[in-house]
Amino acid sequence: MPVQPSIAFLASHTDVAQSALAEMEAIYGNVPLEEADTVVALGGDGFMLQTLHHTMNSGKRIYGMNRGSVGFLMNDYRVDGLPERIESAVENKFHPLEMSVMDATGATTVALAINEVSVFRQSYQAAKLQVEIDGKIRLSELICDGLLAATPVGSTAYNLSAHGPILPLEAPLIALTPVSAYRPRRWRGALLSDKVDIDIHVLEPEKRPVNAVADHVEVKSVIRVRIAQSNDSTARILSDPDRSWSDRILQEQFSY
Repeated sequence: MPVQPSIAFLASHTDVAQSALAEMEAIYGNVPLEEADTVVALGGDGFMLQTLHHTMNSGKRIYGMNRGSVGFLMNDYRVDGLPERIESAVENKFHPLEMSVMDATGATTVALAINEVSVFRQSYQAAKLQVEIDGKIRLSELICDGLLAATPVGSTAYNLSAHGPILPLEAPLIALTPVSAYRPRRWRGALLSDKVDIDIHVLEPEKRPVNAVADHVEVKSVIRVRIAQSNDSTARILSDPDRSWSDRILQEQFSY
């Protein structure tokens, strides 16, 4: 007989998520987070990202159930048979991106991104950026509203809205996607190995100030951003076998 998973339930602050939390606790109980081998996150995609960040490198598996809006990262919400669903779920392990930023004061900030690292213009002036890949300049001058580096997990999020490519979850790739590129006007982005180092230098930072964002961490007035996969950090996520992440990403490529 299979061992039942020890489950910790976490929920966003919305009424619908809190109601689901009470319903689940009444049936399954709720062990402390540090004692659980599986965490069930009740909410939307934003709450799922928060949970993944909070449990990074803990070894805990995260099983999300949608009590939010879009819920691309979540499984369907159903009360019955939760231990069986967790037992049969497909596990995906992935490494986030690490953003290392230097701002105009010389201070350095390091943050992890499960979806994407992005830089955006801070004022009415378009950003002017120089892009290096593994120490070699690939774009000497990119004038744009922004530039983002997306993981396969994040490729269907803001990256897709910016007309970037959808990446299969298993692909060892990073999507480098511009936002409203003005010069070079025809540059639509690049697909990069997830082994590369990406360095973004802000040109004319006083005239054209730029912010950098890694998921929920934002740094203002940056002058240099380094992006690389964080091989020392791992997140574990579970999906129902009839609606795996790979299937969801494949379905997005045939949506219209």
